[in-house]
Amino acid sequence: MTWVVLVACIVAAPLRGSEWVTHSGSNQRDGWQRSELKISRDTLKDLRLLWKVTLDNTPRSVYSLFGPLILERAITDRGFKELAFVATTGNDLVAVDADLGRIFWRKHFNWQADAPETRQATFLCPGGLTAWPVLPPLPTRGTPSPFAVRPVFVLTGDGALHQVNVNTGDEMTLAMKFLPPNGKPYSLAYHDNVIYTITGQGCGGNPNSVYAIDLGDPAKPVRSWRSGSGGLWGIAGPAIGADGTVYAETGDGQYDPAVNRYANSIVALTTKELKLKDWYAPTNAEWLWKRDLDMNVTPVVFSYKGRELVVGSGKEGRFFMLDAQSIGGADHRTPLFRSDLVSNEAIDFAGAGTWGSLASWEDPQGTRWVLAPVWGPKHPDFQFPIANGDASAGSIVAFKVEERNGRPALAPAWISRNLITPAPPVIANGIVFALSTGEWIRQANEREGGLYQADVRIQKSTNAILYALDAATGRELWSSGSQVASFTHFAALSVANGRVYFTTYDNTLYCFGIPMEH
Repeated sequence: MTWVVLVACIVAAPLRGSEWVTHSGSNQRDGWQRSELKISRDTLKDLRLLWKVTLDNTPRSVYSLFGPLILERAITDRGFKELAFVATTGNDLVAVDADLGRIFWRKHFNWQADAPETRQATFLCPGGLTAWPVLPPLPTRGTPSPFAVRPVFVLTGDGALHQVNVNTGDEMTLAMKFLPPNGKPYSLAYHDNVIYTITGQGCGGNPNSVYAIDLGDPAKPVRSWRSGSGGLWGIAGPAIGADGTVYAETGDGQYDPAVNRYANSIVALTTKELKLKDWYAPTNAEWLWKRDLDMNVTPVVFSYKGRELVVGSGKEGRFFMLDAQSIGGADHRTPLFRSDLVSNEAIDFAGAGTWGSLASWEDPQGTRWVLAPVWGPKHPDFQFPIANGDASAGSIVAFKVEERNGRPALAPAWISRNLITPAPPVIANGIVFALSTGEWIRQANEREGGLYQADVRIQKSTNAILYALDAATGRELWSSGSQVASFTHFAALSVANGRVYFTTYDNTLYCFGIPMEH
């Protein structure tokens, strides 16, 4: 009788709300939490620091912890648990009880590559684990079994892909060889039983590539596409379109398609095989290369009036809107829309402009928005209808997608208050969460061989601050003030079930949210 009651309770137990299964919350990399119910303008007054937990980890250069994935319900030997999964630079995965802020389990992955682990941690090539893990999402069709064990996939610094039981931290299969060791992969993406990532900076002597491993094939084949010149960029890794097309941006280098060099471009690749389908390169690609102006964000993908659009940007400070059916037109140089310079007035080329990844959401009136983190000041000639004070160190900028002469365009809407090198924003229930990372970056450019070589390092830092902004105006509604003790590098936010999470350089996971009702 006890087992019958237990099974009935498990089957009948409702899902509480939402999950955050990958960087930016979705394969489209839009940063939009569609299922948030607890956090709203009415409840922001109750938003507070619920807990923080410091994990045992040794940072590598300015990297330490990666933002958490949120699993809404795991069935464990200690009952139902909402878990936050945090990867560390030390090749660990830590599961934290999201209700209590306590470590639930910890898994360390031993080095398995023949090549030794690099011990030299630099700003551009820190070594260790550098990629956000990924959770396969719940199936959209049918009712998933409450007893099905979901895996979390982790890519460690030795290039091995691990499939881990979310309930226990045990490995479910033997580790799979995915990448060469000591590279710099960015966030993982999971689509149709294939896992994707991108690599940059040529770390460990590895070529800059987009990678895919097909988990549905018993042989687990790994395929890759090389840019030919320029690293792959975007801390959110690749973006995936509705049809499985893989989108990524490439950094500065030589653009010459005749010899398969696609630097400073946005590329579209086929699902699984990673064959080049299409690409877009700005008409000033050569000029960008000479000034170290990488196309360096993960593009965002979204639907708009029956078509799929892609928006990208980079250090130059412009935004490009592309049609997924032909992202660069017949000449691969013609976007649907190209903005004026939004930021970067040639003061500090390499350390300013758009960084990280973008975001997008649709409001209840059907208006589509695009948001971006900007490092450094706004360009003096670019004006936003709503400005929210000084934004000299950085800001979040917001655009509305509008029709102009029968074509979609980005219309400036608002610019936020001042934010120090902000992380990519996330949107939940009409609120934009923005993180001022507290990290001030200086890049001293030395002209060498006609090109700019960037000496990148932290100049100084303050504490990170979390802000809640009105999604329609950018007006500040709430902030965490001085509650966070450290800065954070290339951070990203996670939002689920009334909580906002991020990590900091001092190996701390923070959870701000609405207190649970008892």
